[in-house]
This record gives sequence, structure tokens and C-alpha cells, in this order.
Amino acid sequence: MRWIYTFLLAVVVSSVSSAADLPDLQGREIFAVTENAYTPLNFVDPATGVGIGWEYDAMNEIARRLNLEVNWNLSSWDTMIQSVRSGQYDIGMDGITINDERKTQVDFSAAYMVSQQFMLVRADENRFSDASGFAAEANFLVGAQAGTTNFYVAVYNVLDGDEANPRIKLFDTFGVSVQALKTGDVDTVLMDAASARGYIGANPGAFKVIGSALGTEEFGFIFTPGSDLVAPINAALQTMRDDGTLDQLNQKWFFDYNQ
Repeated sequence: MRWIYTFLLAVVVSSVSSAADLPDLQGREIFAVTENAYTPLNFVDPATGVGIGWEYDAMNEIARRLNLEVNWNLSSWDTMIQSVRSGQYDIGMDGITINDERKTQVDFSAAYMVSQQFMLVRADENRFSDASGFAAEANFLVGAQAGTTNFYVAVYNVLDGDEANPRIKLFDTFGVSVQALKTGDVDTVLMDAASARGYIGANPGAFKVIGSALGTEEFGFIFTPGSDLVAPINAALQTMRDDGTLDQLNQKWFFDYNQ
């Protein structure tokens, strides 16, 4: 199956024209946090047990350009935003959707990616072919991680708007929800196009995507409110967009990478 999807890389407003114009942060150590459960943005390499993915590569390249030292840390999704807000970590990343409610808690970088939400199902699924077909059958279940964009799309774009709907089966991590889909414990999982492409590539013959896009989201890094890292990191992102580095990361992780 040939996958067609669009990555729209956001334009970061900046006067920086090249990496040579970026500020030198003089080896400053920053504490970054992720979850290692959102293929292909951040996950554990099954061969080495090391965290890898699009966000790791992007952040490490930003650090190289700004002369930063990244101290990587792990956190569950349900505590990540609060831990960055409180200053426990300087920057967080986990395919975090930029929205107004979260902006009241943390600062965001400019969007580094725009993606759309789709329904991931098992490859042999033939009982429904879109969101309306899924919603019409009361026994079908959707797997989700509480508090995520995928959860809210399931609630408001697929089902009836009731966040306590028993048809939504909650899981602690995104990866566990996909495993539940694979084993038949749920019937669909909603995810952005990038991650769907990653899971399909990593599990040949196991999954497919059905229906049309159910929502659009922008991903950004999160920072402790008032952080002085926002401007230089936005500037570094702009140079990476300008020189094709972000396109290269998309190619590597969304097309070329195979587990």
C-alpha cells in the first residue's frame, strides 16, 4: 500500500538566515524530557534499548547548532507537562499538540510539524471503513491515552462527545494502545499520519489506515513559562527548515526507517 500524506513544516518567524548567525549558548546544559512511546518521534530502538526518533535527532541537531548539552530524561505523558511547567525539565517533546489550554501552562516553540489524525485499524479490518461506520456499531472500541489529542479526537470527532463513553478504552502509553489493537482488544486507535506511517512500516502486514482525516494538529516543543530557550530554539528550527535538515529527518524517520 502506498501511503500518501502531507507534512507541512511551519514557518518560524526569525531574522536568522543561516546556522552561522545563531547564538552560541556556550555549552549550557539543558534537561529534556520525552516518553519513548510515540513511534517514530520518540521510541526505544529494539536492537539497542536506546531512545531514538525524529524528535531526538531534531533536538540533538538544535543543540549542536546552539552549542547546548542535552541531558535526556524520561517521563510518563500524564506528568510531562506539569514537570516542564514546574521547571523540573527545561524542554519537553512527545508529539505535543499546540493548543490554547496547554498554552496557559507552558510556553511552546513554533510548530515543527503539522499532521492529521487518522484511524489505524488491523490490516484485515472489513467491518467498517470510516468513522461513521465505526460509530454506528456499539460494540466497537477505540484505544486511547487519556489527555492526548488522540483521546479528544475520539471523543468529539468519532463518538458522541462524552469523555466517559465506555467505548473508549484507556491505556497508560500510546504503544500499549497499538499493541491492544494488534491483539484485538480494541478495534481502532487514532493517530497522526506520521506515527501511523511509522507503525505500519514497523509491523508489515499488521495495520492499515482507513477513512479521511479527522482533525489537524501542530506539534511543538514545550518549555517552562518564560524560558529564554524559546527564541534561540525557534531560530535553530528555522535554519533547519531553510537548509533542508527537517526534510531529511522526515525522509529518514517516516519513509526509510525500518525496525
